[in-house]
Amino acid sequence: MILKSVALSQFRNYSDLFLEFDKGTNILYGDNAQGKTNILESVYVSGTTRSHKGSKDREMIQFGEEESHIRTVVEKMEKEYQIDMHIKKARSKGIAINKVPIRKASELFGILNIVFFSPEDLNMIKNGPSERRRFLDFELCQLDKIYLFQLTKYNKALAQRNKLLKDINFRPELRDTLPVWDMQLIEYGKKIIASRKNFVGRLNDIVHGIHKKISGGKEELFLSYEPDVGEMEFEEELLRNQEKDLKFGMTSVGPHRDDMCFLNHGIDIRRFGSQGQQRSCALSLKLSEIELVKSSINETPVLILDDVLSELDSSRQNFLLNSIHDIQAIITCTGLDEFVKNRFEINKVFKVVNGTVKAENSF
Repeated sequence: MILKSVALSQFRNYSDLFLEFDKGTNILYGDNAQGKTNILESVYVSGTTRSHKGSKDREMIQFGEEESHIRTVVEKMEKEYQIDMHIKKARSKGIAINKVPIRKASELFGILNIVFFSPEDLNMIKNGPSERRRFLDFELCQLDKIYLFQLTKYNKALAQRNKLLKDINFRPELRDTLPVWDMQLIEYGKKIIASRKNFVGRLNDIVHGIHKKISGGKEELFLSYEPDVGEMEFEEELLRNQEKDLKFGMTSVGPHRDDMCFLNHGIDIRRFGSQGQQRSCALSLKLSEIELVKSSINETPVLILDDVLSELDSSRQNFLLNSIHDIQAIITCTGLDEFVKNRFEINKVFKVVNGTVKAENSF
Protein backbone atom coordinates (compact mmCIF):
# COMPACT_ATOMS: atom_id res chain seq x y z
CA MET A 1 0.00 0.00 0.00
CA ILE A 2 1.34 3.42 -0.97
CA LEU A 3 0.11 6.88 -0.06
CA LYS A 4 0.94 8.66 -3.30
CA SER A 5 -0.13 12.23 -2.52
CA VAL A 6 -2.05 14.54 -0.24
CA ALA A 7 -3.61 17.88 -1.18
CA LEU A 8 -4.89 20.31 1.46
CA SER A 9 -7.07 23.37 1.13
CA GLN A 10 -7.81 25.61 4.13
CA PHE A 11 -6.77 22.84 6.52
CA ARG A 12 -5.15 24.02 9.77
CA ASN A 13 -2.33 26.40 8.78
CA TYR A 14 -2.32 25.34 5.11
CA SER A 15 -4.25 27.46 2.62
CA ASP A 16 -3.11 25.35 -0.31
CA LEU A 17 -0.67 22.43 -0.28
CA PHE A 18 0.15 19.50 -2.55
CA LEU A 19 2.72 16.83 -1.62
CA GLU A 20 3.80 13.72 -3.53
CA PHE A 21 5.36 11.01 -1.40
CA ASP A 22 7.96 8.39 -2.23
CA LYS A 23 7.08 4.74 -1.66
CA GLY A 24 9.98 4.51 0.81
CA THR A 25 10.99 6.80 3.69
CA ASN A 26 9.68 10.37 3.67
CA ILE A 27 10.93 12.93 6.17
CA LEU A 28 9.13 16.12 7.18
CA TYR A 29 11.51 18.21 9.27
CA GLY A 30 11.48 21.65 10.82
CA ASP A 31 11.08 23.45 14.12
CA ASN A 32 8.16 22.79 16.39
CA ALA A 33 4.76 24.43 15.72
CA GLN A 34 5.42 24.84 11.98
CA GLY A 35 2.72 22.47 10.72
CA LYS A 36 4.40 19.05 10.41
CA THR A 37 1.85 17.23 12.54
CA ASN A 38 -1.01 18.92 10.68
CA ILE A 39 0.03 17.05 7.53
CA LEU A 40 0.03 13.75 9.40
CA GLU A 41 -3.34 14.59 10.91
CA SER A 42 -4.81 15.10 7.44
CA VAL A 43 -3.59 11.64 6.39
CA TYR A 44 -5.06 10.09 9.53
CA VAL A 45 -8.39 11.80 8.92
CA SER A 46 -8.39 10.48 5.33
CA GLY A 47 -8.09 6.92 6.60
CA THR A 48 -10.36 7.07 9.65
CA THR A 49 -12.58 10.22 9.32
CA ARG A 50 -11.25 11.39 12.72
CA SER A 51 -8.34 13.39 14.08
CA HIS A 52 -5.75 11.40 16.02
CA LYS A 53 -5.69 14.32 18.46
CA GLY A 54 -9.40 14.11 19.11
CA SER A 55 -9.99 17.51 17.48
CA LYS A 56 -13.47 18.46 16.35
CA ASP A 57 -14.09 19.13 12.67
CA ARG A 58 -14.40 22.90 13.10
CA GLU A 59 -11.00 23.00 14.83
CA MET A 60 -9.26 21.59 11.74
CA ILE A 61 -10.62 24.28 9.44
CA GLN A 62 -8.28 27.20 8.80
CA PHE A 63 -9.10 30.23 10.92
CA GLY A 64 -11.61 32.50 9.23
CA GLU A 65 -12.83 29.84 6.78
CA GLU A 66 -16.06 27.81 6.72
CA GLU A 67 -14.72 24.52 5.35
CA SER A 68 -11.57 22.68 4.36
CA HIS A 69 -10.73 19.96 1.87
CA ILE A 70 -8.39 16.96 2.00
CA ARG A 71 -7.63 14.86 -1.05
CA THR A 72 -5.42 11.79 -0.80
CA VAL A 73 -4.47 9.28 -3.48
CA VAL A 74 -3.74 5.73 -2.35
CA GLU A 75 -2.44 2.77 -4.33
CA LYS A 76 -3.56 -0.60 -2.99
CA MET A 77 -3.52 -4.00 -4.67
CA GLU A 78 -2.43 -2.27 -7.91
CA LYS A 79 -5.59 -0.16 -7.81
CA GLU A 80 -5.73 3.59 -7.22
CA TYR A 81 -8.18 5.25 -4.84
CA GLN A 82 -8.85 8.95 -4.51
CA ILE A 83 -10.30 9.94 -1.15
CA ASP A 84 -11.93 13.37 -1.00
CA MET A 85 -13.05 14.81 2.28
CA HIS A 86 -14.89 18.10 2.83
CA ILE A 87 -14.82 19.22 6.45
CA LYS A 88 -17.50 21.74 7.32
CA LYS A 89 -18.14 23.90 10.37
CA ALA A 90 -21.89 23.63 10.54
CA ARG A 91 -22.52 20.19 8.97
CA SER A 92 -21.13 16.68 8.99
CA LYS A 93 -18.19 16.06 6.67
CA GLY A 94 -18.69 14.88 3.12
CA ILE A 95 -16.63 11.92 1.88
CA ALA A 96 -16.17 10.59 -1.64
CA ILE A 97 -14.15 7.62 -2.89
CA ASN A 98 -13.08 7.92 -6.53
CA LYS A 99 -15.49 10.85 -6.79
CA VAL A 100 -18.46 8.75 -5.64
CA PRO A 101 -20.00 10.05 -2.37
CA ILE A 102 -20.35 7.48 0.40
CA ARG A 103 -23.25 7.41 2.82
CA LYS A 104 -21.53 5.78 5.77
CA ALA A 105 -18.09 6.62 7.13
CA SER A 106 -17.55 2.88 7.69
CA GLU A 107 -17.24 2.45 3.89
CA LEU A 108 -13.93 4.32 4.09
CA PHE A 109 -12.27 2.01 6.63
CA GLY A 110 -9.75 -0.42 5.18
CA ILE A 111 -8.81 1.59 2.09
CA LEU A 112 -5.91 3.40 3.75
CA ASN A 113 -4.43 1.24 6.51
CA ILE A 114 -2.34 3.31 8.90
CA VAL A 115 -0.06 2.51 11.81
CA PHE A 116 0.32 5.80 13.68
CA PHE A 117 3.03 6.20 16.32
CA SER A 118 3.30 9.35 18.42
CA PRO A 119 5.08 10.21 21.70
CA GLU A 120 1.75 9.73 23.50
CA ASP A 121 1.76 6.08 22.41
CA LEU A 122 4.95 5.53 24.38
CA ASN A 123 2.89 6.07 27.54
CA MET A 124 0.10 3.70 26.47
CA ILE A 125 1.46 0.92 28.67
CA LYS A 126 1.58 2.88 31.92
CA ASN A 127 -1.54 4.99 31.37
CA GLY A 128 -5.14 3.94 31.95
CA PRO A 129 -6.98 1.07 30.22
CA SER A 130 -8.96 3.44 27.97
CA GLU A 131 -5.83 4.02 25.85
CA ARG A 132 -5.24 0.31 25.45
CA ARG A 133 -8.88 -0.23 24.45
CA ARG A 134 -8.50 2.57 21.91
CA PHE A 135 -5.48 0.77 20.47
CA LEU A 136 -7.46 -2.48 20.14
CA ASP A 137 -10.47 -0.79 18.58
CA PHE A 138 -8.50 1.31 16.09
CA GLU A 139 -6.66 -1.63 14.57
CA LEU A 140 -9.64 -3.97 14.63
CA CYS A 141 -11.86 -1.37 12.95
CA GLN A 142 -9.31 -0.96 10.14
CA LEU A 143 -9.08 -4.71 9.56
CA ASP A 144 -12.67 -5.80 10.17
CA LYS A 145 -15.71 -3.82 9.07
CA ILE A 146 -18.00 -6.23 10.94
CA TYR A 147 -16.19 -5.35 14.16
CA LEU A 148 -16.63 -1.65 13.37
CA PHE A 149 -20.38 -2.23 12.95
CA GLN A 150 -20.60 -4.20 16.20
CA LEU A 151 -18.60 -1.62 18.16
CA THR A 152 -20.74 1.24 16.84
CA LYS A 153 -23.92 -0.61 17.79
CA TYR A 154 -22.54 -1.48 21.23
CA ASN A 155 -21.50 2.10 21.99
CA LYS A 156 -24.90 3.45 20.93
CA ALA A 157 -26.70 0.91 23.11
CA LEU A 158 -24.38 1.68 26.01
CA ALA A 159 -25.08 5.42 25.75
CA GLN A 160 -28.83 4.79 25.59
CA ARG A 161 -28.73 2.40 28.55
CA ASN A 162 -26.74 4.85 30.67
CA LYS A 163 -29.21 7.62 29.84
CA LEU A 164 -32.11 5.36 30.76
CA LEU A 165 -30.49 4.38 34.07
CA LYS A 166 -30.40 8.06 35.03
CA ASP A 167 -33.93 8.73 33.77
CA ILE A 168 -35.39 5.84 35.80
CA ASN A 169 -34.54 7.70 39.01
CA PHE A 170 -37.08 10.34 37.97
CA ARG A 171 -39.51 8.09 36.07
CA PRO A 172 -39.53 4.59 37.63
CA GLU A 173 -42.02 3.27 35.05
CA LEU A 174 -39.21 3.40 32.43
CA ARG A 175 -37.56 0.42 34.11
CA ASP A 176 -39.67 -1.91 31.96
CA THR A 177 -37.74 -0.73 28.89
CA LEU A 178 -34.31 -1.63 30.33
CA PRO A 179 -34.27 -5.20 28.88
CA VAL A 180 -34.40 -3.74 25.35
CA TRP A 181 -30.96 -2.14 25.77
CA ASP A 182 -29.65 -5.08 27.82
CA MET A 183 -30.35 -7.40 24.87
CA GLN A 184 -28.45 -5.16 22.46
CA LEU A 185 -25.49 -4.79 24.83
CA ILE A 186 -25.29 -8.55 25.26
CA GLU A 187 -25.66 -9.31 21.55
CA TYR A 188 -22.91 -6.96 20.38
CA GLY A 189 -20.78 -7.13 23.52
CA LYS A 190 -20.25 -10.88 23.21
CA LYS A 191 -19.01 -10.47 19.65
CA ILE A 192 -16.63 -7.65 20.65
CA ILE A 193 -15.16 -9.78 23.44
CA ALA A 194 -14.58 -12.70 21.04
CA SER A 195 -12.95 -10.46 18.41
CA ARG A 196 -10.64 -8.79 20.92
CA LYS A 197 -9.62 -12.13 22.38
CA ASN A 198 -8.70 -13.44 18.94
CA PHE A 199 -6.87 -10.23 18.00
CA VAL A 200 -4.72 -10.15 21.14
CA GLY A 201 -3.89 -13.81 20.63
CA ARG A 202 -2.68 -13.17 17.09
CA LEU A 203 -0.76 -10.07 18.20
CA ASN A 204 0.90 -12.00 21.01
CA ASP A 205 2.34 -14.51 18.54
CA ILE A 206 4.09 -11.64 16.73
CA VAL A 207 5.10 -9.29 19.54
CA HIS A 208 7.04 -11.91 21.49
CA GLY A 209 9.74 -12.30 18.84
CA ILE A 210 10.00 -8.58 18.10
CA HIS A 211 10.40 -7.64 21.75
CA LYS A 212 13.02 -10.29 22.28
CA LYS A 213 15.13 -8.65 19.56
CA ILE A 214 14.62 -5.14 20.96
CA SER A 215 15.71 -6.27 24.42
CA GLY A 216 18.69 -8.20 23.11
CA GLY A 217 17.16 -11.47 24.24
CA LYS A 218 16.88 -10.30 27.86
CA GLU A 219 13.10 -9.98 28.05
CA GLU A 220 10.13 -12.22 27.29
CA LEU A 221 7.01 -10.18 26.51
CA PHE A 222 3.58 -11.76 26.55
CA LEU A 223 0.23 -10.07 26.03
CA SER A 224 -2.99 -11.20 27.61
CA TYR A 225 -6.51 -9.94 27.06
CA GLU A 226 -8.28 -8.94 30.27
CA PRO A 227 -12.01 -8.84 29.56
CA ASP A 228 -14.10 -7.17 32.22
CA VAL A 229 -16.52 -10.06 31.83
CA GLY A 230 -16.45 -13.24 29.77
CA GLU A 231 -18.70 -13.91 26.79
CA MET A 232 -20.77 -16.54 28.60
CA GLU A 233 -21.06 -14.57 31.84
CA PHE A 234 -21.98 -11.17 30.36
CA GLU A 235 -25.76 -11.59 30.50
CA GLU A 236 -25.68 -12.98 34.05
CA GLU A 237 -23.34 -10.23 35.31
CA LEU A 238 -25.35 -7.46 33.67
CA LEU A 239 -28.49 -8.67 35.47
CA ARG A 240 -26.66 -9.19 38.76
CA ASN A 241 -25.34 -5.61 38.71
CA GLN A 242 -28.63 -4.00 37.69
CA GLU A 243 -29.40 -2.44 41.10
CA LYS A 244 -25.87 -1.09 41.35
CA ASP A 245 -26.17 0.38 37.84
CA LEU A 246 -29.46 2.06 38.76
CA LYS A 247 -27.92 3.51 41.90
CA PHE A 248 -24.94 5.06 40.09
CA GLY A 249 -26.61 5.75 36.73
CA MET A 250 -24.03 3.90 34.64
CA THR A 251 -23.31 0.43 33.23
CA SER A 252 -20.68 -1.20 35.44
CA VAL A 253 -19.86 -4.34 33.42
CA GLY A 254 -19.02 -4.97 29.78
CA PRO A 255 -16.26 -4.69 27.17
CA HIS A 256 -16.18 -0.90 27.63
CA ARG A 257 -14.14 -1.74 30.75
CA ASP A 258 -11.71 -4.23 29.16
CA ASP A 259 -7.94 -4.04 29.45
CA MET A 260 -4.80 -5.69 28.10
CA CYS A 261 -1.90 -6.95 30.23
CA PHE A 262 1.83 -6.93 29.34
CA LEU A 263 3.98 -9.45 31.15
CA ASN A 264 7.78 -9.77 31.24
CA HIS A 265 8.77 -13.05 32.89
CA GLY A 266 5.41 -12.95 34.68
CA ILE A 267 5.83 -9.35 35.96
CA ASP A 268 3.15 -6.80 35.02
CA ILE A 269 4.98 -4.10 33.03
CA ARG A 270 2.06 -1.68 33.48
CA ARG A 271 2.69 -1.51 37.22
CA PHE A 272 6.24 -2.63 37.81
CA GLY A 273 8.13 -2.01 34.55
CA SER A 274 10.72 0.76 34.22
CA GLN A 275 10.08 3.62 31.81
CA GLY A 276 12.54 2.03 29.39
CA GLN A 277 10.72 -1.32 29.54
CA GLN A 278 7.37 0.37 29.02
CA ARG A 279 8.67 2.27 25.99
CA SER A 280 10.21 -0.87 24.50
CA CYS A 281 6.89 -2.59 25.01
CA ALA A 282 5.02 0.20 23.19
CA LEU A 283 7.55 0.07 20.34
CA SER A 284 7.16 -3.71 20.07
CA LEU A 285 3.40 -3.30 19.95
CA LYS A 286 3.52 -0.80 17.08
CA LEU A 287 5.94 -2.90 15.05
CA SER A 288 3.69 -5.91 15.68
CA GLU A 289 0.77 -3.93 14.29
CA ILE A 290 2.63 -3.65 10.99
CA GLU A 291 3.21 -7.39 10.77
CA LEU A 292 -0.38 -8.16 11.74
CA VAL A 293 -1.75 -5.89 9.00
CA LYS A 294 0.60 -7.53 6.48
CA SER A 295 -0.64 -11.00 7.37
CA SER A 296 -4.30 -9.92 7.49
CA ILE A 297 -4.63 -8.08 4.16
CA ASN A 298 -1.45 -9.15 2.34
CA GLU A 299 -0.45 -5.48 2.07
CA THR A 300 1.85 -3.25 4.08
CA PRO A 301 0.23 -0.34 5.94
CA VAL A 302 1.52 3.22 5.81
CA LEU A 303 3.62 3.94 8.88
CA ILE A 304 3.39 7.42 10.38
CA LEU A 305 5.92 8.45 13.03
CA ASP A 306 5.16 11.80 14.63
CA ASP A 307 8.31 13.05 16.37
CA VAL A 308 8.82 9.68 18.04
CA LEU A 309 12.56 9.40 17.36
CA SER A 310 13.42 12.23 19.73
CA GLU A 311 11.72 10.29 22.54
CA LEU A 312 13.74 7.09 21.99
CA ASP A 313 17.34 6.33 22.89
CA SER A 314 19.78 5.50 20.11
CA SER A 315 19.41 1.71 20.32
CA ARG A 316 15.61 1.89 20.06
CA GLN A 317 15.90 4.46 17.26
CA ASN A 318 18.18 2.13 15.34
CA PHE A 319 15.92 -0.86 15.85
CA LEU A 320 12.84 1.07 14.72
CA LEU A 321 14.46 2.51 11.59
CA ASN A 322 16.06 -0.80 10.62
CA SER A 323 12.66 -2.49 10.95
CA ILE A 324 10.85 -0.29 8.42
CA HIS A 325 13.07 -0.53 5.33
CA ASP A 326 10.38 -2.40 3.36
CA ILE A 327 7.43 -0.16 4.19
CA GLN A 328 6.34 3.35 3.27
CA ALA A 329 7.00 5.65 6.22
CA ILE A 330 6.22 9.32 6.80
CA ILE A 331 8.33 10.66 9.65
CA THR A 332 8.37 14.07 11.32
CA CYS A 333 11.38 15.33 13.23
CA THR A 334 13.08 18.61 14.09
CA GLY A 335 16.40 17.78 12.40
CA LEU A 336 18.17 15.27 10.19
CA ASP A 337 21.25 14.67 12.33
CA GLU A 338 20.34 11.16 13.46
CA PHE A 339 19.63 10.01 9.92
CA VAL A 340 22.92 11.42 8.60
CA LYS A 341 24.97 10.07 11.49
CA ASN A 342 23.56 6.56 11.18
CA ARG A 343 23.37 6.63 7.37
CA PHE A 344 19.75 5.60 7.19
CA GLU A 345 18.31 5.71 3.72
CA ILE A 346 15.88 8.57 3.09
CA ASN A 347 13.97 8.66 -0.16
CA LYS A 348 12.36 12.10 0.10
CA VAL A 349 12.87 15.11 2.35
CA PHE A 350 10.52 18.03 2.98
CA LYS A 351 11.35 21.09 5.02
CA VAL A 352 8.37 22.62 6.83
CA VAL A 353 8.50 26.30 7.80
CA ASN A 354 5.43 28.16 9.04
CA GLY A 355 2.90 26.40 6.85
CA THR A 356 5.05 26.15 3.73
CA VAL A 357 6.65 22.88 2.59
CA LYS A 358 9.64 22.64 0.30
CA ALA A 359 11.00 19.38 -1.14
CA GLU A 360 14.78 18.97 -0.74
CA ASN A 361 17.31 16.54 -2.12
CA SER A 362 17.47 13.25 -0.22
CA PHE A 363 20.79 11.70 0.71
